[in-house]
Amino acid sequence: MKLIDEVIEINERHCVTVSTVSPRWPLYEDGHVDPIILVELAAQTAGINFGWHEMREGKGAAKQGWLVGIKRADFFCNKIPLGSAIVVTVEEQSKNGTYATISGTAQVGSDSVGRIELQVFRPEHA
Repeated sequence: MKLIDEVIEINERHCVTVSTVSPRWPLYEDGHVDPIILVELAAQTAGINFGWHEMREGKGAAKQGWLVGIKRADFFCNKIPLGSAIVVTVEEQSKNGTYATISGTAQVGSDSVGRIELQVFRPEHA
């Protein structure tokens, strides 16, 4: 599933994306989505960030999937309404061989709706 609509900014330090809540999304029900979708949005934004770095290093696209664990997820709302533009920012906090720790924030307008920390295992970096 592809939930990211647009990459707003990407550089050496972070990646920022925007996604608009749609009825085709998983967890959509009665005009809103559950904020747990923010975990997937952070993971997809991290994937864009990893891919961008690999392209800059002259590497091809990853040939294997990644295992992603949720280290921490804090949600600051009970639901996110249909049509909301969710802006997700991720930063790589640490990297050690095949493992990386990613922190992400999610906003709808000026409201912070979530904070997510992911642990990522990337076997192609073994």
